[in-house]
Amino acid sequence: MERRTFLRTGLALGAGVGAASVGGVAALTDLAHAYTSRSDGPLLLNSNENPLGLAPAARRAVIDGIAEANRYPDGRGELVRELAALNGVKEENVVLGCGSTEVLQMAVQALAAPDARLILPEPTYEDVPWYCRPHPYRLERVPLDGRFAHDLERMKERAAAAPGRVVVYICNPNNPTGTLTPSAEIDAWIESAPQNTHFLVDEAYYEYCQDPGYWTCVKWIAERPNVIVTRTFSKIYAMAGMRLGYGIAHPDTADLLRSYIGRNNANHLALVAALASLRDAELTERSRRANAEGKRILQECLDELGLVYLPSHTNFVLHRITGDLRSYRERMRDRDVLVGRPFPPMLEYNRVSIGAPDEMERFTEVLRDFRAKGWV
Repeated sequence: MERRTFLRTGLALGAGVGAASVGGVAALTDLAHAYTSRSDGPLLLNSNENPLGLAPAARRAVIDGIAEANRYPDGRGELVRELAALNGVKEENVVLGCGSTEVLQMAVQALAAPDARLILPEPTYEDVPWYCRPHPYRLERVPLDGRFAHDLERMKERAAAAPGRVVVYICNPNNPTGTLTPSAEIDAWIESAPQNTHFLVDEAYYEYCQDPGYWTCVKWIAERPNVIVTRTFSKIYAMAGMRLGYGIAHPDTADLLRSYIGRNNANHLALVAALASLRDAELTERSRRANAEGKRILQECLDELGLVYLPSHTNFVLHRITGDLRSYRERMRDRDVLVGRPFPPMLEYNRVSIGAPDEMERFTEVLRDFRAKGWV
């Protein structure tokens, strides 16, 4: 949608939500198309964004909130209260961030020590190792196991061999693979780990995952100061451009994180949009259904072409390609399709974000054309 039409159309879009919630795939496709489809621009399938865009109630909140945008934000307390209630914790356990990535940065900075080790899977989300670069961490990457899950046994071995502080980064479901590490296995390690082992658990895709073997690590924060859980409004709530996330931790740990926070880090419009999104009872299920339909279209095409893909519990799929990854991405760009960046060492795979159903139809047409040309 053109930026100049945002205010003019934001309120009108709200009228379609009730129909979308009961009208099935066709209504979801219409809604997603109204929000984001760009017939005259590139197809953006490279950053795991929610194609539905801001919920109509959030759009109205932003429009109304513009009148107060000249003031410093004062809505943190209300949002923190709602997040605490949503997650069954106390307000003192919640720390807001400029996206969950700022909370990850706070944690890496707060836990830095001369003898600290950062242990993480490979591949995974790149921000955490990037944040450790100015600090005296020893970085240890552990390849994913045969299930494309975190190899927790090897990670535990590395942690046990460390003489000092250990920070373990667990992104679950993992980015870029979309795969799960069973929550029971993570729980077992947290329960047995010494206090010098700190767990930084990234649950950016928590709301998308409905596997019975998956649950949050929030339950540990009441008794374990060495566990930090991060969440984001960027994915299921479609607020990637507004930069809002949060961390959940033991009160002592939350206080430590706040000492590394950017003051006034949650802007006013993001706060009002987040509150409206949380109060939209159907938003999460609406996003899940649109994602499931887009994923179905993609996976049927991948099956048809015989292209292997990993089981995804997120809003993206990592699939195998043939040939050179750089050439594949350049050819996609030539067709006005942006797909995921390289994730070493899995350079024979590409990550594609799930767009609206009509966007996935467009992508699969391009992919089939590539097969006809012998490119995949």
